[in-house]
Order: sequence, then C-alpha cells, then structure tokens
Amino acid sequence: MFDMTRWYELSLLLHASSVLFYFIDFLHHNRKANRIAFGLLSIVWGMQTFFFFARMVETGRFPVLTLAEGLSFYAWLLITLSLAINGWLRVDFLVFFTNVLAFFILSLHTFAPTPYTVGIAEQLMSELLFIHITMAILSYGAFSISFMFSLLYLLQYELLKKKKWGKRLWRLGDLAKFDDLSYVLNGVGVPVLLLSLILGIVWAYMKVDHFVLYDAKVLGSFTVFATYSFYLYKRAVKGIQGKEMAFWNIGSFLILLINFFLFGTLSQFHF
Repeated sequence: MFDMTRWYELSLLLHASSVLFYFIDFLHHNRKANRIAFGLLSIVWGMQTFFFFARMVETGRFPVLTLAEGLSFYAWLLITLSLAINGWLRVDFLVFFTNVLAFFILSLHTFAPTPYTVGIAEQLMSELLFIHITMAILSYGAFSISFMFSLLYLLQYELLKKKKWGKRLWRLGDLAKFDDLSYVLNGVGVPVLLLSLILGIVWAYMKVDHFVLYDAKVLGSFTVFATYSFYLYKRAVKGIQGKEMAFWNIGSFLILLINFFLFGTLSQFHF
C-alpha cells in the first residue's frame, strides 16, 4: 500500500532544507543558496499541490473541512503567495520569513495527532460551509503576508536607525512599499473575513443545534475582524503610518493565531 506519510515527511524535509538555504542567503547574501532554496521550495509547492488535488479526488470535495485539511491548505496558500509575490516584487526575505511560518504549519499538519476524521467532515458538509472555511483561510493568507511585510518594515527601520548601510539593507526594499503592501493586503483580508463570518453564522444557525454567538471561536473570529478593522480605520481615516501600524499589524496577527489554534479547540462545534 502506498504510504503517503513518507511523502509528507519528505516534503517537510525539503521544506526545512529550503528554509535553511534561505537563512544562509539572509546572512551572507549568497545567490547560489538563494537559487537552491527557491528550487527546493518550488518542489515542495509542487508536492503540496499534488497532495491537495489527490485529497480532492479521494474525498470528492474541496478538502478543508478537518483540522488537518485546513492546516494543509493554509500552508499551501502561504507558499503559493510567497512564490507569487517574490516573482512580482523580488523580495527574497519575504519568502524566507513566510516559509518559516509555512514550515511551522506543515509540521503541525504532518506530526500533530488529530482526532478529526473524514466521517465527521462528511456530516458537516454543505456548500455554505465550504465557502465559509475557504474564504476564512484566504483572508488568513492575506493577513499572514501582511504580517511578513510588517516584520520586514521593522527590520528595515532598525537597520536605518542604526545606520547599517550594508547589502542586507538594500535587499530588504523600501519602507513605504512595505507599509503600503501591508495596508493593501489587510484591505483585502478584512472584507473577505467579514463575508466568511456572515456565511459561517448563517450555516451554523441552519445546521448546528443550540448555536450561540458567544462560542469561543465565534468571539475570537470577531475579535480578529475588529482588530484588523481598527487597523484600517487608523490607516485610512486617521492617516497613521509607519512603525505604530506595523506593531498593530503584528499584534493583530498574534490574535489571529490564538484564535486559529486555541479558540478552535474550545469551540463547541468548530474543528
């Protein structure tokens, strides 16, 4: 019998090697290490894409309903976005930082035990639920890349403040560009998350017995929405930019992670 676990572990090993080579490039501006890292990451993307579509064929549905499936799709989305943005903007360090997060997500997916089965997923299946979960993960992807841009902003800011004018400073990019791209990505993520929440509530009222709005995951999701909405308010209405918004964005993403990994386990009906 074909053991997919070994292939998941091989994908994780290649991903770890890619992160290692990106780190070498980060420290020493080694273009050969950068090319090797990009090649390995492209192989990982291809493998994860294959796993995703194989799972789709196996289950006959879009595979996002269980925790393991959600983590897998989230990691695949991060890798896809980082490769696409790197090809568009040539921000090598964005790929490095984003894929440290993606590696963490894939590690959880590969090694963390999960009690959630396909049988449970089939019981929960509906078009509304598919759209709700997919849109939520897409918004999380936008917030994740925005978070990476804020990290790069703070790193660039500190290098400028300390007047470190080396090659690493010039490779990072422009401060204003990082600030603007964080804003744009959050501007995409907030409405997508809002639509996801609306669809999730509609589905829960129809399918979940004794559904309450004060469920831990529901409250956590609305907290995430509120923090990012306040970010947009401060940025668009108050005109606040720069370091303050970068810290706010990073704090908002930490709330997102708490909601995703902790509040979901406390929920009465989320995976």
